Amino acid sequence: MEAIQNIPGFSRLSNMFRSTLMPFGILAVVVLMVIPLPPLVLDVFFATNIMIGLLVLMLALHTFRPLDFSSFPTILLVATVLRLALNVASTRVVLSEGQNGPDAAGRVIEAFGEFVIGGNFAVGIFVFIILIIINLIVITKGAGRVSEVSARFTLDAMPGKQMAIDADINAGVLTPEDALKKREELGKETDFYSAMDGATKFVKGDAIAAVLILAINIIGGLSIGIGQHNLPVSVAAETYILLSVGDGLAAAIPSLLLSIGTAIIVTRVSAGRDMAEQVAEEMSISKAWYPVAAVLGLLGLIPGMPNILFFTFGITAAAIGFYISHRAKISPIEVGSKVVSVDDPQDEKAVEISEISDNAAISVILSFSLLDLIGGEDGAPLANRIASVRKELSKELGFIIPQVRITDDLTLPQDTYRIKIGQIILGEDVVFMGKKLALPSPDSIEKLDGINVKDPAFGMASTWIDSDQQVEAEGDHHVVVDPDAIIATHLSSIIKCNAHDILGQDDVQILLDNLTNTSPNLVESVIPKVINLSNLTSILKGLLEDRIPLTDLRKILEYVSNFQSKGMSNDEIAEALRPALVELLIQQIVPINEALPVVVFDSEIEQLLISAANQFDSEILMLEPSMAESIVTEVNLALENQAKIGKKGVVVTHASVRKKLMNFLSIHINDLIVLGVNEIPYRRQLEVIATISNEAKSSETGKE
Repeated sequence: MEAIQNIPGFSRLSNMFRSTLMPFGILAVVVLMVIPLPPLVLDVFFATNIMIGLLVLMLALHTFRPLDFSSFPTILLVATVLRLALNVASTRVVLSEGQNGPDAAGRVIEAFGEFVIGGNFAVGIFVFIILIIINLIVITKGAGRVSEVSARFTLDAMPGKQMAIDADINAGVLTPEDALKKREELGKETDFYSAMDGATKFVKGDAIAAVLILAINIIGGLSIGIGQHNLPVSVAAETYILLSVGDGLAAAIPSLLLSIGTAIIVTRVSAGRDMAEQVAEEMSISKAWYPVAAVLGLLGLIPGMPNILFFTFGITAAAIGFYISHRAKISPIEVGSKVVSVDDPQDEKAVEISEISDNAAISVILSFSLLDLIGGEDGAPLANRIASVRKELSKELGFIIPQVRITDDLTLPQDTYRIKIGQIILGEDVVFMGKKLALPSPDSIEKLDGINVKDPAFGMASTWIDSDQQVEAEGDHHVVVDPDAIIATHLSSIIKCNAHDILGQDDVQILLDNLTNTSPNLVESVIPKVINLSNLTSILKGLLEDRIPLTDLRKILEYVSNFQSKGMSNDEIAEALRPALVELLIQQIVPINEALPVVVFDSEIEQLLISAANQFDSEILMLEPSMAESIVTEVNLALENQAKIGKKGVVVTHASVRKKLMNFLSIHINDLIVLGVNEIPYRRQLEVIATISNEAKSSETGKE
């Protein structure tokens, strides 16, 4: 078979055959209604009709979910039209050739008629009517009702499902690709159930048509046989009723099979296995089989009942229950070098790969008491806030922040949340559901009653208060914040400070692909001819580590091509790029028409810092402990005072000291920005909010 498939052109011919089979099949069905067919050809089509009915039924039984057989409504329509075309063709043969005997309409019709009737016309007619009643009243009507309700519920549930997909995207549970697939699947599901609601009407109409066609065949056959061919009444009745019932049964059996298939499809619940496996698993409950065995045993004790039969079935039910309970207790068995095991739903020690492997770039982990933040009565406030944070930070930092995965961890203490970048925990704190955090402003006077804490994002003294204290707190110029806003702000702060750990080569490639749309020659001339993707990513990470956004990638590439030719390292290139890019950072701190708040050092301290930077070959400044403590304290105090009035200050120092001072201060002060004097744009005004004077030095000499 593989050799045949490897023949050149075989695949193309196969595809052409499949694409033309359906149109020619539809045309053949139409031809059946118009052109008289010989009995042999009619037998072939009747056999084909039965085969299609059986095939559709088997496919319905072995699908995992209804959408796995999404072409079912179309197949149902085609099969129904085929059967009606056969009814027209067979009626033509029965009425035109019926006087020649029962075999005049073909062997299939004759066999069905003789087998069911068995010499008694009344029995044949009644059996046919019963089959039609079963098909029309029971199966088709029930399937039609289920289809109607399913279509209505599916359409009503669509907005909610779409909102759930959006919430999963915001929470980081779904990737954009997964969300697109789910939306496509949701559209297919809606189309499928809507189509099934209409397709069941075909089945119902087909069953009604079968009754009318039977009546036409009998009445028309008797009229033609007696009136035109002068047949005796008994002979005409025997011939035409046999042919009519045989014709009706040959069409009714496939119709019944399709009706059962329709009912199975519309009543099918989506599962990861076929219907036989699902039914077998769901009926494998030993506690259900034992009462059945007991009742059957009691029926076997009643006098006059077929005792042996009921006892036999009672023992069988008990044996099935025992087998099911025994199988559930089977433990893994070692066979040679392999281990054969069964799924044990009670095995709490089983380890899944998802429990030990987490590829999420950013994670927010909640304790059980905080789950209302992502699924309570208020919806998913935390997911919505995190979605806003991602959007704003992506604009601010210049690359798309990965989706944030929100999960729960039952081992976390109550009211605790945890923030991870990759697998590293970078933030952990406590928020209280039902309470709000009040952050004081410089105008606040009163001390509020509540739980005194430090704001996790900025370290400001704040208080958790009850909701009914909000008016009092706001009246005293406190800023009152909800728990979800606290977590989202903390997350935003951590992402800003660790954006260099989040950026990867895939993210950089996305930026390059986007820049190619506007500057294709620039990208082509730099990547990878001047610098490869790995080195460019390293440089961009260095910029982000110093809080320089990547919003102007075009300028970055232009400057990179100049510095790369000088043989500079990636860190040196990142440092050299700062003066050209630092204004992107400054404009995020203050508007263009406002002065930049800065903390500076007096000349004596500045010289000490330069001397320390040149004296030691280290990534951070090596200062005497008391002097280091004094500098950190004064800088932190100045920046905190600035934060209290809603502004952000930066530290300015000599260019040769900037990097090492940044590394040193960042250990003690969060969300810190240190600029070199050479990086301040000439067009920017400065506002000195603090000068670190020789008090730091005097504290050192005083101890000496």
